[in-house]
Order: sequence, then structure tokens, then C-alpha cells
Amino acid sequence: MNTVDKSELSNSTFSRSVSGWRGAGGEVFNRTKGDKVIWAMVILLTLVSILVVYSSIGSLAYKMNKSTESYLFKQIAFIALGVLIIYFAHRVNYTIYSRVATILFIISIPLLFYTLKYGSNINDANRWIKLPVINMTFQTSDLAKLAIFMYISKQLSRKQNVIKNFRKGFLPLIMPVIVICLLIAPANLSTAVLIGGTALMLMFIGRVNTKHILLVIGAALLPIIFLIVVSTNYYDKEQHKTKVLPSALTFGRMPTWIKRVQDFMYADKAQTSYQVQQAKIAIAKGGWFGMGPGKSEQRNFLPHPYSDFIYAIIIEEYGLFGGAVIMFIYLLFLFRSIKLFQKCPYAFGAFLAVALSFTLVIQAMVNMAVNVNVFPTTGVTLPLVSMGGSSLWFTCFSIGIILSVARNVEQMEGKTVLAEVAAAESTEATELDEDEKEKK
Repeated sequence: MNTVDKSELSNSTFSRSVSGWRGAGGEVFNRTKGDKVIWAMVILLTLVSILVVYSSIGSLAYKMNKSTESYLFKQIAFIALGVLIIYFAHRVNYTIYSRVATILFIISIPLLFYTLKYGSNINDANRWIKLPVINMTFQTSDLAKLAIFMYISKQLSRKQNVIKNFRKGFLPLIMPVIVICLLIAPANLSTAVLIGGTALMLMFIGRVNTKHILLVIGAALLPIIFLIVVSTNYYDKEQHKTKVLPSALTFGRMPTWIKRVQDFMYADKAQTSYQVQQAKIAIAKGGWFGMGPGKSEQRNFLPHPYSDFIYAIIIEEYGLFGGAVIMFIYLLFLFRSIKLFQKCPYAFGAFLAVALSFTLVIQAMVNMAVNVNVFPTTGVTLPLVSMGGSSLWFTCFSIGIILSVARNVEQMEGKTVLAEVAAAESTEATELDEDEKEKK
């Protein structure tokens, strides 16, 4: 009898534990709001990230004398924390982000100055600062990118009445963008161009005078044209190498930019950069349907196959079909965000959602273009897929903000539906009362 009682007690305790876990999971699921399609895309991309990062991390693990499993568990931990960031960020009312936008923008400026002067030098660029307690590098441009789009969205929503005015409407919008881009460009030109282009696109959507936008585009093209002219004039076409640069052109990362433009413009199959060659080989081996998960061969030769060139590994293992599916996911994400922009009743939320989605999708498209050699080589990663820590978390925070806007739109639509149902019921009740009176 005692044995039976203990068994029954154990079973009932287990059942209560399982029920408790189900109840907690159900409660979390019920509290998860926002666009379910975006949630599904986030889960899908993070699963792809785990598979491809684990497949491509072998060379780094060997170099650092660590196991591939240690990097796998590290990436899983980063993703798990990133999903938690999305969850908690989407539970916050997005109007709160409007209140902290100016503070974050002000904080990001001295941080960018500090990074340029004292940041950790990795790959000949001061893009990171090391956090002392957790010994982790942090890319300040990620914070600045998020802060500037929050700030622009806030200003756009406030200045719609004077948005066509150059002094009152345009200058307060463009000057913060110029400041942020100038501070980021010396160490990370591709990110600065990405931020500037997305900001101008957002301003165009926000009804800023097109002449003012074209003026900025013209001014921004001048240094790009200068870089192309310098790259052309200082390239020896006979010996296929860069000529000796004058001292005025050797400051900062200028030689690196010149070399990348020259490789993109002049290099043939024999002279293309090593990473571009290996990326092309990976794509060629992938064919239509790929070599299969974990069967990449170029991961041992391609530099940064787990970050900058992870899309080439995706095509090698999953083929052009798999690469097209990844591209479709990002485009679907943009489409859902645009629909959200159209539905959002408040200007700040609408501008913020479309700004953050544009920057994520454009970043993804630039990474893909670099991998297939449509754009010159940059250090732009594939959002939610490339291996990362702080950059992944900032991406997750941006998605959490977009879902916060989506959650608010859902609530507004729900209230509208309830109001319409209540109005219909009231009208029906009134008609019934009138019918009864007529019968009497």
C-alpha cells in the first residue's frame, strides 16, 4: 500500500509540474503579441543561424584552440538572450522609445568619439570598445544606428507642419545624421553609407522636400566620386597593382578603401581578392540545391565564413534555392513592416517601424550583394544569421521595437472591432425596440 501511495504521489507531483510548465509556457505565448509572421521569420532565421554558424566555425575553433561545440553553445546562448530581448522590447509601449530617443542620440556621440580614439583595433579599424566587467567587445555604431533612427522618427512626427521648410524642417533632421555618419565613416564607411541612405529614404517617406534630399545626395556623391577617381588614377593596369600613394592619401583606412574599389573595378579572375575568389567557388559548388547541411568545403578557406561571408556558405550548403529562400524572408519582413507602417495610426510608430526594417533589410541585401560580388567587399554582416554578440542583440532590440508597434496596432484594431460590434448590437437592439413598438 505504501509503495502504491508513493507512486501515486510521485505521478501526481510530476503531473502538476508538467501542468505548471505548460501553464507558464501558455502564459508567455498568450502575452506574446505583434505580427506573428515576423515572429515566425525571426525563429526561422535564428535556426538557420545555428545550423550555418556551427557548420562554418571549424577554422576559427582550430585557430583559437577551442571546440566547435563551445562556439555552438555560445551562439545558442546569444540567440536565446536575443529572443528574450525581442520579447521584453515588444512588451514595452513604443511611445516610451520616443522619450529616450534624444538621450540615446546624445550618449552615442561621445561613445563614437571615444571609439575612434581609444577603441579596440580589429582588422585595422577602431569600431569596438571592450566592456570591462564581462570582457566583451561592443560596436558603438550599432547603438548610434538605433539612436539616430529613433531620433529622426521622433523629429519627423513632430515637424510635419514645417517639414517642407529648409531651416525649421530639414536642418534639424539632416544635421544629426551628418554628425553620426562623419563619426562612424573613418572606421566603418559601409555602415555610415547605410545609415545615411536609410535616413534619406525615411525622410522621403516623411514628405521632406525632394530638392533638399537631392542636395544631400549630390554632396554625398562628391567624396565617393573622389574615391573612384583616386582609385582609377593610382592603379597600374600593366602590373595589376596599386601605385605608391602620396602621404595625403594614406591616412586612416583610405588605402583599404582604394584597394577594395580597385579590386572591384579592375581585378580579373586571377587578380580578384582571395575572399571574393573563395566566395565564388563556394557559390559555384552549391549549384541549385547545395551540397547538404554541414558539407561545405570552402568554410576552411573562406575568411570569416561565419559572419561577413556566411551567405556564400548558405548557398554552398543549401544551393541557390536556399539562398533565394533567405532573400525572400528578408523581403517578406520588409513587406510586413510596410503594411504595419500603413496601419499605424501614429506617425512616430509608423516612421520608427519602417526605418528599422529598412536598415535591417538593406544591410541584408548589401551582405548578399558582397557575397555574390555585386558590391565591393564590406564588413556588413547578415542580420540574425551571422555569428555575433552585441550586434545580434541590437538587431533583436530593433525587431522588438517593430513588434511593439505591431502589438499597439493589433490593440487599436481590436478596440475598433469591439466598438463596431457594440455599435452594430446597439443598432440592432434599437431596431428591435422600434419593431415591437410598431406591433403594439
